[in-house]
Amino acid sequence: MNGLLKFITCGSVDDGKSTLIGHILYDSKLLYADQEKALILDSKVGSRGGEIDYSLLLDGLMAEREQGITIDVAYRYFTTDHRSFIVADTPGHEEYTRNMAVGASFAQLAVVMVDAKQGVLVQTRRHARICALMGIRYFVFAVNKMDLVDYSEERFKAIEKDIKELAESLGLYSVKIIPVSATEGDNVTVESDNMPWYQGGTLLNYLETVDISEQENSSVFYMPVQRVCRPNHEFRGFQGQIESGKIKVGETITTLPSDEKATIKSILNGDTEVQEAEAGQAVTIQLDREVDVSRGCVLTNDEDLPYTKNVTTTLLWMDDEPLSLGKEYLVKLGTKKIPGILKSIEYKIDVNSGEHIPADHVEKNEIAVCHLEFSEKLVVDKFKTNKTLGELILIDRISHATSACGVVEDVSEDGEVPYFQKDDIKTGGYIFEEFYFNLENAFLSKVNTQDKTYHVGDTVPIEGDSFKYPDYFDILAADSDAVILIRNRVIEDIILLSDYQYTGLPVLDERGFALRIRVKADLDNYLYEYKNLDKENHLEFFNKWSKFETYRRIICTDNFWMI
Repeated sequence: MNGLLKFITCGSVDDGKSTLIGHILYDSKLLYADQEKALILDSKVGSRGGEIDYSLLLDGLMAEREQGITIDVAYRYFTTDHRSFIVADTPGHEEYTRNMAVGASFAQLAVVMVDAKQGVLVQTRRHARICALMGIRYFVFAVNKMDLVDYSEERFKAIEKDIKELAESLGLYSVKIIPVSATEGDNVTVESDNMPWYQGGTLLNYLETVDISEQENSSVFYMPVQRVCRPNHEFRGFQGQIESGKIKVGETITTLPSDEKATIKSILNGDTEVQEAEAGQAVTIQLDREVDVSRGCVLTNDEDLPYTKNVTTTLLWMDDEPLSLGKEYLVKLGTKKIPGILKSIEYKIDVNSGEHIPADHVEKNEIAVCHLEFSEKLVVDKFKTNKTLGELILIDRISHATSACGVVEDVSEDGEVPYFQKDDIKTGGYIFEEFYFNLENAFLSKVNTQDKTYHVGDTVPIEGDSFKYPDYFDILAADSDAVILIRNRVIEDIILLSDYQYTGLPVLDERGFALRIRVKADLDNYLYEYKNLDKENHLEFFNKWSKFETYRRIICTDNFWMI
């Protein structure tokens, strides 16, 4: 028996997705007696003149039955003699693209429905593109309603040509095209006598036999940590699902981002101790020594996995509100949830032609390539290389709704671009970036006014919409062990913190916040407390020494992408 196949049905409105899956369930005798009787009874009061309406097996919501369309994602589990299946029947209407993308995120194969009368539509192209974006590599294009075009081979060949062109433009890995009639059952579970010109087998037969084995580099082991398990003081285990590769007791692994090496002491699969584990298994791993690992960290045998703050990502925008540059979202990547800011839009992708379109904002259901910056460095990789480390969602921090889903296309090789630099002295920050507040939606946005690195001799912007600094001041970047000396709006020098001599000028941090340092004793106390800082009193330290409103303010606006 072949392994479990998780697949999705998608396509335009009324292409027959629910009917197709309902017919498979009915013909395969996968219904209980009471389900079959209820289906026949419901069909008699439906719109098909008393004939069986197979879509009723999937369209469970009253609103779906009343409108004759699928709204929610319907998941069904079924088993034949040759394979077990989980199918997600998804909406075809553009309004419910978010629902369709959710279904695609779990699937290994996509059954894309194409109406034989209408051919390949914009929504067909959109769904195929989204499935490809979500990493689906195996596609079946079911050309449905062949009974309504008199089972015409000529019509099928014309649609087949369009599908092959679409598949080539998207770079699809595996494509199968089958002519079917979901209502009449042609080529669904049994071969059709009405289409003797097609000898490619039935849809169900293909689903039962297709090999969807992963092609990823299975030699690389990595496991994002979901939870740290501490049942007692003697045991500390790291729990999660192995996403790639195999691991054995006694092997040496690397913990990221702490970059520590340790040996695997034991592996638990459930409550059973095992000697080895592989991709797909949820395990608890105990190491032979204490390491700095928490939720969101990664255990791996590849110490060269990328670790950065900046990525290029392709996003499917799902929010009713347009994409806002500079607005801070929560980014969910692997088991890590971290704030992130969309810094720029590279281009939008036309769902019909694949053309790259210049853009300054992105609307609901549009696809765009954007630059995303996390609030701190994390382990992330290209989606094509490591799927789990390269797929993400953006969550609105106010409404907690999913604003976008997407994949990482590129990881910044240079790491974070420094804000100030002199030789080996580098520091980050956002002292010259603007703060805007949207009154209607009640969210704060930090917008880059310019993306550059400042060096000694550069003139700095003293005044902007949301900041105004003096002509002479010092920037104390304790995290980077650096101080930037601003004299008459020019960077006079960038020095190590150990070489800094307080001269009585205003002192700011790299965010543009005033530091409450008035005399040398204040500086000494600040540095002493900073050196003894831990996670528990970090915010207390910041609130004690930093002041926002001295040199900064917040400007109200409602058009972030226009700034």
